Amino acid sequence: MPGDGAHDTYHRLISLLDTSSVEYRLIDHEPEGTTEAVCALRGHPSSEAAKCIVLRVKVDRRTTRHVLAVVPGDRRVDLDAIRTLFAARYVGFSDAETAERLARAIPGTVLPFSFDPELEVVADPDVVKQPRMYFNAARLDRSLCMSGADYGRLAGPRVEPIASPPLSDALPG
Repeated sequence: MPGDGAHDTYHRLISLLDTSSVEYRLIDHEPEGTTEAVCALRGHPSSEAAKCIVLRVKVDRRTTRHVLAVVPGDRRVDLDAIRTLFAARYVGFSDAETAERLARAIPGTVLPFSFDPELEVVADPDVVKQPRMYFNAARLDRSLCMSGADYGRLAGPRVEPIASPPLSDALPG
């Protein structure tokens, strides 16, 4: 069940953080899974959030990989960048059932960590260089804050530019 898996995923995350002796802070809030709304509840700009999206990457007719893309909360995943990175024929969003199984969390609570060998983590450089990054901690009602550097060290993501430009940079004028 997704609820049971999320509970296990939360405890696995906390155990990883505690045994790694990294500084982090838990933040309880009203249940929320959308980036903009949860950033408002936590009281920080969305650029400090880690948005986590499970993608299906078809490398060729027979090979499908699953990628957890982690980008700043005020940006989108650049699917073309992912396609180029993996020399793939197709990149798209994973179906909900596969995403929940691989991320071991329900949508809106996906961690920027992978506890499944089938799910490769790719993080944008702007995530790991954040002094503070926030994400839902495999629960809709609890978030976590830690440094991007500690995240990068613990999660060991492949760090590649996979985020679209910030919205303000994309607008003319």
